[in-house]
Amino acid sequence: MPATTVNPTRMELTRLKGRLRTAIRGHKLLKDKRDELMKQFMDVVRENRTVRAKVEQSLMRAHASFTVASALMSTKMLEQSLLYPKQSVELDMSFQNIMSVEVPVYRFQTKNQDPGDVYPYGFAATSGSLDDAVDALSEVFQDMLKLAQIEKASQLLAEEIEKTRRRVNALEYVMIPTMEENIKYITMKLDENERASTIRLMKVKDMLLKEAIEAKREQEASAIKAFEEKSGAPDEG
Repeated sequence: MPATTVNPTRMELTRLKGRLRTAIRGHKLLKDKRDELMKQFMDVVRENRTVRAKVEQSLMRAHASFTVASALMSTKMLEQSLLYPKQSVELDMSFQNIMSVEVPVYRFQTKNQDPGDVYPYGFAATSGSLDDAVDALSEVFQDMLKLAQIEKASQLLAEEIEKTRRRVNALEYVMIPTMEENIKYITMKLDENERASTIRLMKVKDMLLKEAIEAKREQEASAIKAFEEKSGAPDEG
């Protein structure tokens, strides 16, 4: 028996068969999409691991240089040296479509392309370690932005994979089996109705045949009786 009430008609059977074909095609497409999303996700995860290691290494180098600069310079001089930055950055964001997932793409551009503008201080009263730290941070900024882009992409892809997986499971374990069960039930009911109609037609045919035989017997009996009455009557004159 189906889990829901189904009208066992041929029209409903045709409709369910059409829905089942559509569900099977959709299930295949969603499985292909899920597999491709998993492939894209694994590529992003591997790239994320590489970029993160590079960023952490660059940040450790910058932190070590700042530590040395802090030991060689006074705190006040260090703060004054970094108080007014000379370089400004413009950030632009666009989107890239990966398997129907809109992934952000970050781009930045410095106001001045001169690499010397990253140092907002004079070199006379500062340590060379501070130069190394500022240079390391300016280089790691691009990688940090790329890391943020990759991690956001991996988050969005993971969410889309989970949605697609739920849809695939719903089709595979709920909708398609339910429709197949309903089709089987309707087919069984229609076969039962057809057998019942055949039996009724056979019974009607037998009744009509029986009535025809009885009517023929009555006609034959009437004809015999009439013949006997005519044969047994006395001749006139």
